[in-house]
This record gives sequence, structure tokens and C-alpha cells, in this order.
Amino acid sequence: MNSVVKLLAAAGLLAAASAASAQSTGQWTVAVGLNKITPKVESGDISAPALPHSKGDVNSNTQPVMVFAYGITDNISAEAAIGTPYKHKLYGAGAIEGTGQLGTVQALPPTVFLQYRFFAPSSRVRPYVGIGATYAYFMKETGSGKMTALTNPGAGEPTTFKIDNKLTYSLQAGVSVDLTDRIFANVALLKTKLSTDVHFSSGQQQHMKLDPQAAMLTVGYKF
Repeated sequence: MNSVVKLLAAAGLLAAASAASAQSTGQWTVAVGLNKITPKVESGDISAPALPHSKGDVNSNTQPVMVFAYGITDNISAEAAIGTPYKHKLYGAGAIEGTGQLGTVQALPPTVFLQYRFFAPSSRVRPYVGIGATYAYFMKETGSGKMTALTNPGAGEPTTFKIDNKLTYSLQAGVSVDLTDRIFANVALLKTKLSTDVHFSSGQQQHMKLDPQAAMLTVGYKF
């Protein structure tokens, strides 16, 4: 949260009002850019017959993102963000740390935010905060030979797995900066509360607390 505080403080120092067409009541905007998702993993153990304290980890991934926003009032906006699926690699942790890549999964987390934007619509720089609903949809889960060896040694069939989809919430803090009357740049930090369960074809289970953080940079157009 220190980064969020610094972000908003910097925006406040820069916010000198100027005659720019910032987002206001009834105005639509669309923006495109990149979003990096970094899971902050706290892993439970894979159930027996895996080695005790067999845990997991998930790497970060960056993908293109598109963001639509609508000004409900001069200070309150609705925003929707969607992009291409994030492709995460899964690794061993705890007792199986260093075993290499255990699998891959794709995640699609569409999110809808309700935001409060500070300052007047004429301000060139507008910091904002938001809270929203996120649906974490997991797909194309693929295990490796190492996963089979660790979860169910001696099995005739490769171990497959599924991850539970979850509806959860996200928090957001960001700054929008007008570059022209119509074009703006935006930077945002997001934090999602997310825990889920992994179900292996071998009958084993694993609980995963992911709580991903995201950093988004976009450029947009105001209609």
C-alpha cells in the first residue's frame, strides 16, 4: 500500500488545473495498454501420497488489456477491463522447490470497477480509487511429467488438474493524465483477493492463496 500512497501523493502535487476535456458526466473513454499480474502465493500442501509439505508457486505474466469507462457523474465512473488470457507457469515450492516447471495454466480475470475520481473534470491530472468485482476464470490447465512423478509416482496415466473459478473483489488506485484534449495516459495498481483449490486427477487436492497484484499502463481516447 506504500506504493499506492506515493502514487496518489505525487498526483496531488502535479494536479494543476488546466483547460482540458477530462472525463465527466456521460462521457465514454476507451484505453489500451499492458497489464502485469504477479501472484503473491501462499500455498497449501498437496495431499498424500505427495511428499509432505509439497507446495506450489506461480510466476507473473504480462498481457495486452483494453479498458472501457463511463462517467456516471463528474467524480464517479464505472470501468470494465478485459484482455487476453494470462499464461502462468507453475513451479514446486516447499519440499519440492527446485524440481522445475510442474505445469501451466491460463487465467482470464475480467473486472468491473466503480471509481471515485478526485478533482474537477477540467483538471489535467486526476488520481482515483476504485473497488470492483473480478471473475477469475482458469483454463487450459496442463501438467508436466514432473507433476505426475511428484503427485502420483508409478501412475500409468499422466496427472491432470483443474483449478476452481472464483468470483471475488479487487481494489484499485491510479492516476489519469491528459496528454491532449482527447488523449490521456493512465497508470493503475490493483490488488485482488483470491483463494482457490486445485483438483488433481489422482484424487489429490491443494489450496492456493494467490492474491495477485497488477500494474497497468494504458493510453486512451475520450469520446
